[in-house]
Amino acid sequence: MEKAELLRLDRRHVWHPCTQEKDHEALPPIPIARAEGVYLFDVDGKSYIDGVSSWWVNLFGHNHPRLNRALGEQAGKVAHHIFAGFTHEPAVTLAARLCEVAPPGLEKVFFTDNGSAAVEAALKMSFQYWRQTGHADKTRFVSISEAYHGETLGALSVGGCGLYKDIYQPLLLDGFQVQGPDCYRCPYGRNRNNCDAECFTAMEETVAEHHRKIAAVIIEPLIQCAAGMRIYPPIYLKKLRELCDRWQIHYIADEIAVGFGRTGRLFANEHAAVSPDLLCLSKGITGGYMPLAVVLTGRNLYDAFYDDYSTLKAFLHSHSYSGNPLACALACEVLNIFKEERILEGMVPKMAFLASQKDRFEALPQVGEFRQQGLVAAIEMVRDKTGKTPYPWQERRGYAVYRRALEKGALLRPLGNVVYFMPPLTIETLELGQLADVAYEAIVAVTAA
Repeated sequence: MEKAELLRLDRRHVWHPCTQEKDHEALPPIPIARAEGVYLFDVDGKSYIDGVSSWWVNLFGHNHPRLNRALGEQAGKVAHHIFAGFTHEPAVTLAARLCEVAPPGLEKVFFTDNGSAAVEAALKMSFQYWRQTGHADKTRFVSISEAYHGETLGALSVGGCGLYKDIYQPLLLDGFQVQGPDCYRCPYGRNRNNCDAECFTAMEETVAEHHRKIAAVIIEPLIQCAAGMRIYPPIYLKKLRELCDRWQIHYIADEIAVGFGRTGRLFANEHAAVSPDLLCLSKGITGGYMPLAVVLTGRNLYDAFYDDYSTLKAFLHSHSYSGNPLACALACEVLNIFKEERILEGMVPKMAFLASQKDRFEALPQVGEFRQQGLVAAIEMVRDKTGKTPYPWQERRGYAVYRRALEKGALLRPLGNVVYFMPPLTIETLELGQLADVAYEAIVAVTAA
């Protein structure tokens, strides 16, 4: 199809996600023809470094030969079948291997098909568990400010990003939202590298007061991604685990974005040496090839649902593509690649390179902070550095960076005033340097006025 016809049909029929379609009058969507490694190539042959892992899903680069082979081999056997009353080797193997590498105590795997669906399932599991164990008053959930857990109604209910949530407020569950960590603008004047998570007081007070009504706390461990890659220390998670144990409530860890090596370890909870009661995973689980999500939980929670059918204790929650064989085969190969190609070890010099960029970016007068966790880094642009005053959102400085970066051959999709890197874990240091150079040049240009 010719480019002009492709764009004409796109404008006529396609509604793109998380997009004000009117923007496409000035900047039409870029038609991608193929991809290789960390590069996307448009129909004109121009390349773009995928600096955001195509919305945080691509782990090992595009068109990966091992993942291509795993997909083809499974497609030649069975692409999909009902998962209720049936099973298959890729799902069984994946479940067993996830339980081996996940934080201790997680022994059961429930399959869904995307991150929001995993969060919905986890919320329902927690709610139903308490009803079936004599604590029917535990019906509400606690989350933190600026949280993001997905865009279905249950997931939105425990979110904190007003941009996505506010308009739907009349439809949402009633829960508790507490002030979360904001290390860049810490009200206690502390540093994330040496604090004792003084900000945890807000969580502690809310849970202590309302614990009889609370089923679970849900949180994104270490990095609040959609909030502008807010990074906070592991001590917060340690305190949360202790708090949940003290008041008998569940800790739901949403590692949909930060799992599978993004933070420098396979799972973010490892940094705090804690285990959640429910662990939600998706995005990178198939290396960016197919939708798949899971909820891991422990034997104690699972056992509360195990009984004769007549008791109606079963978890009656399903998705048509639960346990999809193609996706599970890919996820098994992702775990093989992590182990056999020593991905986490290979990230060490790349993380060191990112860390070396801190002084360079923070020397810019309109950069307030350069923050990093693993192979995720964020640069926050501010109007006033001394007062940490953000640019008005209406100025769309981040969008201007996005446009300039595209011209230079890089895909960066800032979050408001925050420019971030979340590249494939296999990116070379040279390519990471090119990405940093493009971001630097774009930020200088966009903040010069």
